[in-house]
Amino acid sequence: MKETDYFYKIKDLIDHYEVSSKVRVMQDNRDRLRMNWQVGKLLVEAQGGKNRAKYGDNLIKKWSKKLSEVYGNKYGYTNLSNMRQFYILFPILRTLCEELSWSHYRYLLPIKNENERNYYVNQVILNHLSVRELREMIKSNAFERLSYADKENIQLIDDNTHLTIEDMIKDPILIKANKQVEKLDEKALHKYIISMLEERFLELGTGFTLAGHEYKIHIDNHTFKMDLLFFNYQLNSFVVVEVKIKEYQPKDIGQLKFYVDYVDKNIKLSNHNKTIGVLIVRKKNKYVVEYVTNEELFVTTYKLMI
Repeated sequence: MKETDYFYKIKDLIDHYEVSSKVRVMQDNRDRLRMNWQVGKLLVEAQGGKNRAKYGDNLIKKWSKKLSEVYGNKYGYTNLSNMRQFYILFPILRTLCEELSWSHYRYLLPIKNENERNYYVNQVILNHLSVRELREMIKSNAFERLSYADKENIQLIDDNTHLTIEDMIKDPILIKANKQVEKLDEKALHKYIISMLEERFLELGTGFTLAGHEYKIHIDNHTFKMDLLFFNYQLNSFVVVEVKIKEYQPKDIGQLKFYVDYVDKNIKLSNHNKTIGVLIVRKKNKYVVEYVTNEELFVTTYKLMI
């Protein structure tokens, strides 16, 4: 047998192991979630319902000691309490998402608002967030920074869920910076913010791919530059992003609309949806923004985190 034949035999064995290993991890996670959910369900039933918390605590304390003697600390009081809460917050087994690990869910258990929990579950699914990334997102109050008005009916996503740009954009968009940034002049600060948005465009939401940075367009003998041009595969549309380092001005929306119209007429294909425009400003004038009635134009703010 040739040397290369041995290599490919070894590679096949490793491939088989790695694939099987990943399958086992997924199965283990699914089994762990279901087991924890079922334990939580039995705890609630044994205590006579989820509202009998005081009796439930006593029951958990008693049983956790017995279980810990046999299986160790992983079935101690805190973990059993988490399992009980897990069942209470997610009472329908089929709604559990196997893309989230038990560690993901543990960070969601303290969140009382169902819409907020659903939002973070959706973000883990859409953006394949690690436990650390989920923790950081919760810490940054991402749900509170959502710019769309309706936060009262966020459903867990499935294959039929249709997202809109309002589901994605946060307000404010957080941009990490150091103290030296404060000393930049307006032009340099503008470029810095654009570059940070380019590097971390996931902060804008789900499904964004960068089509161009300071994207140039030519009309007659004039050249114009769009700050950022994205294509969003979830929305099936181009998204023009303009950044202003001052308070919102009515002329800013006019410039954004000019770019949006250009993309609609010259870049987008017939199978694409209408182009969307996003204006990111340092501060919104809410009284002026009320008069922005174009359904494809949105205004949000940025905040430097120093």
